[in-house]
Amino acid sequence: MKTILNKYNQYLKSKNKLNFETYNDLHNWSINEISDFWKSIANFFQIKFDTAPKSIYKFNKDFTRTQWFNKAKISYSKNIFKNERLKTPAIKYQDEDGQYLEISWNSLKNKTLEFQQTLIDNDIKLGDRVVGYCSNTPEVIAAFLAVNSLGAIWSSCSPDFGYDSVLDRFNQIQPKFLFYHSKYKFNGKEFSLESKVLNIKKSIKSISSLFDLNTKSIFTTVFNDVELNFKSVDFNHPIWILFSSGTTGKPKAITHRTGGMILEHSKALAIHQNVCEKDTYFWYSTTGWMMWNYSLGSLLLGCSLCIYNGSSVFPDNRVLWRLVNKAKINHFGHGAVFFENLLSQNSNDFDSFDFSHLKTIGSTGSPLYRETHLGLNKIFPKTHIISLSGGTDVCTGFIGGNLDLPEIPGEIQCKMLGASVEVWNDKGVQVVNEMGELVLTKPFISMPLYLWNDKDYINYKKSYFSKFDNIWNHGDWVTQTLSDGIIVHGRSDSTLNRSGVRIGTSEIYSSIKNLSYVEDSLIIHLDSRNDNKLILFIKSFSKIDDKEIKSLIRISCSPRHVPDFIFQTPDIPYTLSGKKVEVPIKKILKGDKLNNVISKDSLKNPKSIDWFVKFYENFSKSLA
Repeated sequence: MKTILNKYNQYLKSKNKLNFETYNDLHNWSINEISDFWKSIANFFQIKFDTAPKSIYKFNKDFTRTQWFNKAKISYSKNIFKNERLKTPAIKYQDEDGQYLEISWNSLKNKTLEFQQTLIDNDIKLGDRVVGYCSNTPEVIAAFLAVNSLGAIWSSCSPDFGYDSVLDRFNQIQPKFLFYHSKYKFNGKEFSLESKVLNIKKSIKSISSLFDLNTKSIFTTVFNDVELNFKSVDFNHPIWILFSSGTTGKPKAITHRTGGMILEHSKALAIHQNVCEKDTYFWYSTTGWMMWNYSLGSLLLGCSLCIYNGSSVFPDNRVLWRLVNKAKINHFGHGAVFFENLLSQNSNDFDSFDFSHLKTIGSTGSPLYRETHLGLNKIFPKTHIISLSGGTDVCTGFIGGNLDLPEIPGEIQCKMLGASVEVWNDKGVQVVNEMGELVLTKPFISMPLYLWNDKDYINYKKSYFSKFDNIWNHGDWVTQTLSDGIIVHGRSDSTLNRSGVRIGTSEIYSSIKNLSYVEDSLIIHLDSRNDNKLILFIKSFSKIDDKEIKSLIRISCSPRHVPDFIFQTPDIPYTLSGKKVEVPIKKILKGDKLNNVISKDSLKNPKSIDWFVKFYENFSKSLA
């Protein structure tokens, strides 16, 4: 198979007289010749600039002040609609009710035009913030494109965000206009947002207008005498504001640059996932997770973007696989936990499904265990399994897939082009085949433009540059293997360090997840000057065997990481994006008040954390 990575190599050989024998050679060039690399990406993907850049890259010893594509003018939505000539659908859509739609490029453009006129009528201009409190429907994509076409700035929360969480986010950016769904369905139940939205408008005085997307659900409007206009903006003009999960404090308002998203997403999707023009791309997401924004990049490549509105396990856990068949999905993505649950359902029979068109399966959100990877290989023997790791901070991955390299289960295949990834120990020394912190030693094009309202980059620098001087510290604990793959162990602020021996929390979870009575688990390290205890919480509705668990951890992980206490819990808290809530629970068990460590509205299962609050109240003395 001739991959896009291979085509890109041929392009560099033909146009730039560059010949790389290995992927590592190519990667080294991409981080050492930064201007040449990103210029080649812009040219290879035929990115449309309204004004060409005067220079590509300028670094003045401060990551936050890096200049990218100086004086260039560009439009994200214009680069989307350069594909309108294609006869394939722009969007494929299905909801829980089974409604399936295929929406043409022309229909998407007309709906975008309709929303553009609505925004103009409401005096939305360059730099205004427009927000969405919406489920994942085609109308939301059209609304975003309309916002972008005017040079306004987009941000969104999914309907499962509670009132307080929405206020915590939108209050920071003072939006002028709010798109919303007054009603939506999830997991077979219907919910109303009407009262919440009215209260949000009362609380955020900057919101002057509301628009209910439930009233505009049909892509039939045709404008024969009006053209869709595209506002050309600076390459570094904000495109959208994404919010961190808020598990370590107030959510950060992470602001991304327009041009950075165009170039990075084109590169990441095409070169690292082999997404081709006319392919169908799907990554299960809500409008409140960065993967929604990332998936929009498939439209830049002329793909059909497939979206699903609802629970990925309703009415059963095969609903998305039926969609894979129906929509002829070529690239399917979901969180790692989804695939773990898939493999735990022994009754699943895929014999009736046709997966011949499925090229890649993607996973992110948490580490994809080796066993899960091997299980997917058995079900999808001709499909390439790809793991991505990056996050909301960059709206992409630092490390990801490579269809020209062999798959090694449990490892992410490579450092992505343009990302100067290294693994450092606490002393700031690069290490290989040893656990350390994932860092970036050079600026990356999709690093945040800034954090909204962050004067002089104070919080920006505190968030990413507090540990190492002028080196981006991402907060992930990883190992670079001898094969140049990357193993992700978990967040560095939740790493288990006992007597100088560090392991990631994911290693504990992996070691016990196959025990029949373990539905889920959470391990917390209470490390302080006077305390050094490991507490393991097991979600189980049957009797657990403490001795078996401890023995397994001793053998699989380390004798030093055998938990001091094991407790059963009815549930494990997760963020809305599907990550285990480790750090806030650790703070609660150290005596911090719930309201000071996390907003319950940022959780997928908010009631779950109440148990841990009561647990601390009841057991704090016995843990001492």
